[in-house]
Amino acid sequence: MRIGIPKETKSHESRVALTPAGAAVLASSGNEVIVQTGAGAGAGFSNTDYVAAGAMLVSGAAAAWDCDLVVKVKEPQPGELGYFRRGQVLFTYLHLVTCPEVVDAMRSAGAIGIAYETVTDAAGRLPLLVPMSEIAGRLSIQMGAWALMLPQGGSGVCLPGVPGVPPGRVTVLGAGTVGTQAAKTAIGLGADVTILDVNIPRLRELDDLFGPRLKTCYSEPGAIAQHVSASDLVVGAVLVRGRHAPHLVNRAMLRGMRPGSVFVDVGIDQGGCSETSRQTTHADPLYVEEGVVHYCVGNMPGAVARTSTLALTQATLPYVRALADRGWREALRRDGGLLQGLQLWNGSITYAPLADELDAPFVDPGTALKD
Repeated sequence: MRIGIPKETKSHESRVALTPAGAAVLASSGNEVIVQTGAGAGAGFSNTDYVAAGAMLVSGAAAAWDCDLVVKVKEPQPGELGYFRRGQVLFTYLHLVTCPEVVDAMRSAGAIGIAYETVTDAAGRLPLLVPMSEIAGRLSIQMGAWALMLPQGGSGVCLPGVPGVPPGRVTVLGAGTVGTQAAKTAIGLGADVTILDVNIPRLRELDDLFGPRLKTCYSEPGAIAQHVSASDLVVGAVLVRGRHAPHLVNRAMLRGMRPGSVFVDVGIDQGGCSETSRQTTHADPLYVEEGVVHYCVGNMPGAVARTSTLALTQATLPYVRALADRGWREALRRDGGLLQGLQLWNGSITYAPLADELDAPFVDPGTALKD
């Protein structure tokens, strides 16, 4: 199979969908791996590295997209929407609930969209989302600590504090992968950390894991308001699979925070956890609303492209290999978890939460396998 690896075009997105080592694995199975020149440069992988791995270099994006299977990192950007064609498989983070223009273009072309973020494993977990969630969770505290500094418009709080001065207060909304990694990193810095969630068993697990270093709280509007207003840094880390993130934070809550406090919204790919959230970029990551510094970068792991690319390829490569070696239909027939990633096929929406969010007709994904 011809597998295309285009260079990412999202602002300051330096990750690449496949390492040279991954390209070598696919090439060794008889696949033709087509890599756009410079696609791996931001992650520290040269064109020579890919050639040595058995890949073919192409100078333009059109050639990289002109493949049976296109593997990317981020959702297609406006300049890429014309590359779709019927029967072509796109395997990437799609986040289609916030990208209706991508949905329209892929449906019109009849392309097949398989989203990393809804592929599940045998235990119902999200194996392709986890590595980037781990990175984003850790980065949320790094970026939050940076944004708290006066030159960035922050309140001038040092999260670890110093002897004689209490540490900064951090509230994490959501105890999934992002929230757990955010809490872990904040605790490591010495901050005063509280995590909120509606999943009591998960809160018990975190209580057992971190003990008195982490405060846990059941998440309901009154508790959220109380903890947000008392915090120097709030991290939005809530995910609802395939749907818009819930707006847990409203303007009134933000007004209660000290001016220069920081809100980092890791849920911005799915629309954000606050009514004040709007997506920003690494080139211009911050804005102030209601006196609170907002960091809402939609591709946070792109800031550490080397680590992110290595982690992402480790997770995606077995799935890419299955799609390439068996063909997409047979790969989905054999793996019901991979079938959960099928969101668009032949002009139809095949992922129920997406169809519901967009108020569009839903076609059972099993229909695609019978065609």
